[in-house]
Amino acid sequence: MSLTLLAAAAAEAHEPIYWVNLGLKNYLFRIGSFELRWYSLAYLAGIMLGYWHLSRMIKSPGAPLAQRHADDLFFYCTLGIILGGRLGYATFYTGGSSNIPSLWANPADLVKLWHGGMSFHGGLIGVLLALAWVSWRNKLNFIRVADYIAVCVPFGMLFGRLANFVNGELWGRVVTGYVPWAMVFPDAPDQLPRHPSQLYEAGLEGLLMVIVMLLLFWKTRARFRPGLLVGVFTAGIAAARFTVEFFREPDKQLAQFAQSTGLSMGQWLTIPLILLGLFLVARALARPALSTRRPIEIT
Repeated sequence: MSLTLLAAAAAEAHEPIYWVNLGLKNYLFRIGSFELRWYSLAYLAGIMLGYWHLSRMIKSPGAPLAQRHADDLFFYCTLGIILGGRLGYATFYTGGSSNIPSLWANPADLVKLWHGGMSFHGGLIGVLLALAWVSWRNKLNFIRVADYIAVCVPFGMLFGRLANFVNGELWGRVVTGYVPWAMVFPDAPDQLPRHPSQLYEAGLEGLLMVIVMLLLFWKTRARFRPGLLVGVFTAGIAAARFTVEFFREPDKQLAQFAQSTGLSMGQWLTIPLILLGLFLVARALARPALSTRRPIEIT
C-alpha cells in the first residue's frame, strides 16, 4: 500500500488537527500593505533576550569579555544573523530547481525579512564571522567568547521555530499511523495529516538546548573549560536537527538525493557538526580548568 493511501486511511480513522482551525495569523498587525510578522519578531526577541542574558553572564566570575564587547557582539551578530541567514537562503533555497524565484534576480526582495526565508547555516556563518571580528579587534579569546554566545543562541532557535509553526510553513512528513497531534497544513499540496515538525524543532533545538545550556553555565563550572559550552551546543543542536530530519518534509529538489543515500542533505550536513562538537567537548575535558583565584584580565 502506498504512503498516500496509508495516510488517507489514518486520517479517516482519526480526525487530524487542521492548522486553519487554530486561528493563527502570521502577523501581529497590519497597516495598509505592511505587516509586522511574527517571523520578524521572533528574530528580534531572540536577539534581545540573548543580549540581555549575555549581559548577565559577563557579570559572573571569569568572564572573557566586558560590557563594551557585548555591545559590539550584539551589533555585529545581529548583522551576521540577518545578512548571513538571508544570503544563505537566497543562495541555497531559491532559484534553480527549487521552484522559488531566485532572490538574487530581485535584490530588493532580500531585505523583505517579513516575507520569511532564512538559512540556519547562513546565519551560523554570519555569527561566526562576527565573533571572529570582535574577538580579533579586541584581542579576546575566540573560543571563550564562543562559549558565552553559544549559551544564548537557543533562545533564537526556539522563537524562530515557533514562528515557522505560526506561519504554517516547513511542515513535516506525512503521518502513516495514528499520531494524535498530526496536522493538515493549508499549503500542503496533498492535504494529508503531517508531523508538526516545527514544534519538534522548537522543543529539541530550542527549549531542550536552552535548559541544557543554562544549567551548564549557571549550575556547573563548564565556563571555566574553554570549548566545553560551544562543543555541547554544536553537538546538541546538530543531533537534534539530525533526529528531527526523520520527521521533516525533505526539499523537493533533494528528495532523490535522500532516497539514494538513505539520509537527507540536512542530516549529512549535521554529521560533521556532531563530530566537531564531540571533539571540542573531549578537548575541553582533557585540559585543566581555568583558575578562578584571580580575575581574568580584559583588554
